[in-house]
Amino acid sequence: MEKKVILKTEGIGKYFYDPIEFKVLDNISFEAYKGEFLTLVGKSGSGKSTLLYILSTMDTDYEGRLIIDDEKITGQSLNNLAAIRNKNIGFVFQFHYLLPEFSCLKNIMIPALKLGKYSHAEVEQHAYEKLKMLGIEDQALKPASKLSGGQQQRVSIARALINSPKIIMCDEPTGNLDSKNSRIVFDIFQQVARDFGQTIIAVTHDNDFAAASDRTIELSDGKILNQ
Repeated sequence: MEKKVILKTEGIGKYFYDPIEFKVLDNISFEAYKGEFLTLVGKSGSGKSTLLYILSTMDTDYEGRLIIDDEKITGQSLNNLAAIRNKNIGFVFQFHYLLPEFSCLKNIMIPALKLGKYSHAEVEQHAYEKLKMLGIEDQALKPASKLSGGQQQRVSIARALINSPKIIMCDEPTGNLDSKNSRIVFDIFQQVARDFGQTIIAVTHDNDFAAASDRTIELSDGKILNQ
């Protein structure tokens, strides 16, 4: 069975101009498939985080084309991009960016309430389901600030999953975690890709994390070295 392409780049290029003109990405072309766990690796300064920012639709100042789920993203209005992000893309960062005074449950519910597709009660139920899947439903009503680092990262993953996005973009998702919690996060991503057909695209410096993913794209000096 042919794999469905969920994200595609065609000749992506990107310049920085400060302090001098510098090409940080050069002719980046690749495809990511539905249900694939893909990692982006490379030394600091290789362009991988810059690329992730473009893939996530938050940077619009680039050459080439970005296509997500057969829709051309390049050139769309900022309002359209915000709607595409909220519906199709979940985010997991090195720092979890949870609202510390909000409960875990409320933090997870925010993107779904913003989407406005389900009632408050339905969103709450979905949030509980995600917490249960990640093994932290007993922490639902605790303020996010009271959780351990590993638990906070799992809450941020639940938040990324709440709208059932097609793609989950991750920037160093295990960067602040010990090896045990890194393994838990990896297993969660593997399950999400395998069982729910969601695509994971993760920038990482963690060699073990990258080696165990489905495919790795290595960047060097803004170019794809191998994939």
